[in-house]
Amino acid sequence: MFALARLGRLGLAVGMAAVLATGLATNAQAATGNIRYFSTAGQEFRITNPPDNVCLTLQVRAGSVTNETNKTVSVFLGTNCATFVTNLAPGRTVARVGGPQSVRVIG
Repeated sequence: MFALARLGRLGLAVGMAAVLATGLATNAQAATGNIRYFSTAGQEFRITNPPDNVCLTLQVRAGSVTNETNKTVSVFLGTNCATFVTNLAPGRTVARVGGPQSVRVIG
């Protein structure tokens, strides 16, 4: 009887470990592709395979931002994803909107 209870607890522990491992793996997703942006002087920058739901500060104020990923990207004027500008669907570009400084993949 004790062996059966012990086996049940072991099965429960293994099952919970599998659920936790699967749950953690799905939380660490990223968009596939690039977010391309250009400085006002025309210099190109890229963020490759950006993570989901993480605010990414751009290296320079962008003259334009292009979403070449498979997910929607939010564009913000300020650093730390402050002052929302617009959402860019995959394949869309935004230009001349005041020099965005951060982006976030929203899915």
